[in-house]
Amino acid sequence: MDTSEIRNRFLAHFEAAGHTVVPSASLLVDDPNLLFVNAGMVPFKPFFLGQETPPYDRATSVQKCVRTPDIEDVGKTTRHGTFFEMCGNFSFGDYFKERAIELAWELVTKPVADGGWGFPEDKLYPSVYVDDAEAVALWKKVTGLPDDRIARLGKSENYWSMGVPGPGGPCSEILIDRGPAYGADGDFSAEDRYLEFWNLVFMQDELSAVRSKEDFDVAGSLPKKNIDTGMGLERVAFMTQGVENMYEIDVMYPVIARAEELTGRRYGVSHEDDVRFRVVADHVRSSMMLIGDGVTPGNEGRGYVLRRLLRRAVRSVRLLGYEDPALPELMPISRDKMGETYTDLITDWDRIARVAFAEEDAFRKTLQAGTQIFDLAAREVKSSGATTLGGDQAFALHDTYGFPIDLTLEMAAEQGLSVDEQGFRGLMAEQRERAKADARAKKGQHADTGVYRGILDEHGPTDWQAYDTLETESRVLAVLRGGAPVPVLAPGEVGEIVLDRTPFYAESGGQAADAGVIDWDGGSLEVLDVQRPVRGLVVHQVRVVDGELTAAAARHLLHARVDPEWRTGARQAHSGTHVVHAALREVLGPTALQSGSFNRPGYLRLDFGWTQALTPDQVRDIEQVSQQALRADLPVGWQYMTLEEAKEWGAIALFGETYDNTKVRVVEIGGPWSRELCGGTHVDHSSQIGTIVVTGEASVGSGSRRIEALTGVEGFGYLARERDVVAQLSTMLKAQPDDLVARVQDMAERLKATEKEMERIRLAQLLGAGAALAASATQVGPVKVVAHRADGASGGDARQLAVDVRGRLPQGEAGVVVVIGVADGKVSVVAAVNDEARSRGISANELVRAVGPLVGGKGGGKDDLAQGGGTDAGGVDEALRLVTHEVGKRAVQG
Repeated sequence: MDTSEIRNRFLAHFEAAGHTVVPSASLLVDDPNLLFVNAGMVPFKPFFLGQETPPYDRATSVQKCVRTPDIEDVGKTTRHGTFFEMCGNFSFGDYFKERAIELAWELVTKPVADGGWGFPEDKLYPSVYVDDAEAVALWKKVTGLPDDRIARLGKSENYWSMGVPGPGGPCSEILIDRGPAYGADGDFSAEDRYLEFWNLVFMQDELSAVRSKEDFDVAGSLPKKNIDTGMGLERVAFMTQGVENMYEIDVMYPVIARAEELTGRRYGVSHEDDVRFRVVADHVRSSMMLIGDGVTPGNEGRGYVLRRLLRRAVRSVRLLGYEDPALPELMPISRDKMGETYTDLITDWDRIARVAFAEEDAFRKTLQAGTQIFDLAAREVKSSGATTLGGDQAFALHDTYGFPIDLTLEMAAEQGLSVDEQGFRGLMAEQRERAKADARAKKGQHADTGVYRGILDEHGPTDWQAYDTLETESRVLAVLRGGAPVPVLAPGEVGEIVLDRTPFYAESGGQAADAGVIDWDGGSLEVLDVQRPVRGLVVHQVRVVDGELTAAAARHLLHARVDPEWRTGARQAHSGTHVVHAALREVLGPTALQSGSFNRPGYLRLDFGWTQALTPDQVRDIEQVSQQALRADLPVGWQYMTLEEAKEWGAIALFGETYDNTKVRVVEIGGPWSRELCGGTHVDHSSQIGTIVVTGEASVGSGSRRIEALTGVEGFGYLARERDVVAQLSTMLKAQPDDLVARVQDMAERLKATEKEMERIRLAQLLGAGAALAASATQVGPVKVVAHRADGASGGDARQLAVDVRGRLPQGEAGVVVVIGVADGKVSVVAAVNDEARSRGISANELVRAVGPLVGGKGGGKDDLAQGGGTDAGGVDEALRLVTHEVGKRAVQG
């Protein structure tokens, strides 16, 4: 049974049982605790938390998921993968344990001919939470299984929570016995033997004081009991397809097969190679799905995860023996298999391929640079007589240059060296712990929403009127400071208030929050920020300007007023963002899609997927197309429709945003020229934007660019300042504005020529001292020594002078030259040793290493020429004296 058939049977089974089929959400999620959707229930989280009312009582989905904590284990087991699909059925206060068990057991055991999966009942074992006697009884009732076929497991296996205060509950898993070849009878910890493939969560408890996954308090029962199940599609696929693991199923193995062709290696021959093949299959698919949902490679967050996946895939192919670009050969295979279900992979392939292939090209250059750095480190280890590359050096290669540790180990072995893996692992562990600490700190943000959920439950959603008016008469529902209710806000204090209705736009969709005031008879507040901590509730951060705000104010009307100038500027900037996005796509093509944006009055920035810098002509074209749209006075309108209707209409959805499938707002400018899903405030006609002035275009990470622009009065102000600069330059240079570029270019060329001539004269003077220095060499035993301080000399100057003086020393005599340059607070040490001196055991490398600490630095190189640097000019004279001493000592030994 292929993967698509398993997926279709799952959805059909639950749709027939009255469930609404919900399409998979994006992998990107607006949640402070998550980088990616990591479970099928995540899109339904607001329903389980009581933040929103679900539009259905029961639902089913096949959700795209990515889990990243175990990236290093991918391929080593049959269980670890980064991207996977989670099949789930959900009940929101509707059916509970018994019906959930019935539905799952029916699908799993129903014959294939009848639409089920046909798993043999004698191979199936339900598991329950050890204290859930009700579940044991229900499993017996529904399945007829004896008591000894039901496994009792502890909290770590069979109790579910989100790790923070909120809903939780016991769960039951369905396990399949794969036979004694995979482990001992009855050993349910042997996950390869008794493989769990479906988890049924009975969400019934309200948890408090959550200290860890297994340490928490149960505050009581939830007012509504819910069902959340998760079934691993890939696990069912490999069990029904008769293969050993998830990497060999129909949607993944073709990538391995192509990798076999490219590398000449064979899957199934050695465990080491098998792991690499599996990494390739998993990471190619995972990377493609992430790029498809709008992630671009970067150095932090989601972008760093994607970069790591892509680079591990490329590195694994390289370790299998294929050194040419691999992703253009492998990713289309995965596209063709996954594109059967996720058609966006086909329609958006040009963008996906451009991002992925550019990252591989960049990594290949990184490998080249890292190899050079590794070679230098290996030479240093060997020259010191050691045989182990330090853990800190391996970590620097990995962390700073993106050089994989496996590659470091491989290359070290080729040179007869080992690597301090323990030291490397220790530094990696420290880095991971810092990351976990940061994640734990962020996790606490989720608990902070409790007070807002309470306000929402008590008073209902805010009557939000930002689209319709700039002023409302409102009442105070809550006064808070530091996330907790307070009786009063005194003059000068900053706190938060919740109103029953508000005209203020809450920051969202890239648009900054409105500014304005809230006043009443006896006081006023300055609005500093407006946010939605939970959906449906608008919260205003305010500073008390006059009077004091007390709970008694809730009995009186307040006047909430948005600053009209602020709102006008915000509308111009947000509509300007849509215009620039449409212009960008017109100039560069439809694959130049927005990946993020921010706008405030008079300013906008727009991030988009693109792998190379825009040319000045392209930037000018984007600006010109934008200005033409303003001059055309295009109508701006919006309407509400379902998400599917919006997609059919050609509306663009921003990657990573979450949209309500029952109703979305589509903003259009000039009809089909610009149609985007957007909840922001906009002008009525494009001419009201005033102007759009592009002020910058730059990279914000591999495969991602950023355009910045000014709109409205701010745009005109920018142009006026540029006009003033041109006028001042015209006056200073006595030239017409049209002649300024040529005049400045001529001045720059003359200045460059002058500086080049001055440099030639300076260098000639520096080298002119070479003969005198050689003639004044000090005789130290059989060696002529020149130890010279060169003030104003850079590292390059000192190197040239040292080599020049060495060449002027008498032929056939041992000679040593050490020049220490001092310039701009930096010290440069260069040692040059001729063949005769080296034959007496004198090494330039050893001399630089000896004197380096005296000038606060270090260095090294070859025996005939070495260089170092430092920061302590006060030690130069002592360092020069040490040169003579070291030469004398080595000459005697030689």
